[in-house]
Amino acid sequence: MKIVKLKKEMKKIAEGLRKSRCSIGFVPTMGFLHQGHMSLVEQAKKDCDKVVVSIFVNPIQFGKGEDFKSYPRDISSDFLKCKNGGADIIFLPSTEDIYPKGFQTYVDVSRLSKYLCGISRPGHFAGVATVVLKLFNIVKPHRAYFGEKDYQQILIIKQMVTDLDVDVKIINMPIVREADGLAMSSRNRYLTKVQRERARILNDALGMGERLIKEGERNPKKVVKELRGMILSQKIGEIDYISICAPDTLEELVEIRGKVLIALAVKIGRARLIDNRLIGI
Repeated sequence: MKIVKLKKEMKKIAEGLRKSRCSIGFVPTMGFLHQGHMSLVEQAKKDCDKVVVSIFVNPIQFGKGEDFKSYPRDISSDFLKCKNGGADIIFLPSTEDIYPKGFQTYVDVSRLSKYLCGISRPGHFAGVATVVLKLFNIVKPHRAYFGEKDYQQILIIKQMVTDLDVDVKIINMPIVREADGLAMSSRNRYLTKVQRERARILNDALGMGERLIKEGERNPKKVVKELRGMILSQKIGEIDYISICAPDTLEELVEIRGKVLIALAVKIGRARLIDNRLIGI
């Protein structure tokens, strides 16, 4: 496994791989890897000749007062997991190399960014889209892999790739969960023991929402009310949002029909956790 720190070197390697007709699978991460990340590496390994994992805590997707400085990091553990998982290259750039002095260009996927997490985290998705496009230009992957826990992020990246004619196929992979149903997240580390035990309510609430819909409830406001009450009963934190929306546009629904997305975000102590479930009726 090769570790590359400079974007100039990464570009040269990627160009060489493409010239030799090697397919490149890419897994962009912010590090502190867990089994959710490794499921992406595993799939990339199956699909592609070479797998590149980037580890870069992207400063421009964090807002004022968010956890950029305290975001969990463990490079040694990440290296070991990538090596054992079969990654061929780790791209570990510096902030200065990604955003050199004078940097001023951002990518704004405006419509999809105004819903869900975009409401409470203004500018977040411009930061995400910008760094992902830069990484695509550097790594030059044929396929890039993302987890469905970040459902809105996947939609935004797919839209960006379509709008800007980026030559990469986006592969979304299922959410990987802990044994009790909590979606795996690097930020789960922030939870105390009690908070961690109660955090399972997020997945339980999604399950209840699915049951209500499949039992015939078609009023999204009634479903949201039930989910809100269920989560608040645990007294674990503050609900950012609970939304029942169209899976392709993220627009809130006035009536539940066809395929819908239940998405939620809850602040529990220092952690802001998101989760979602696609439901077809």
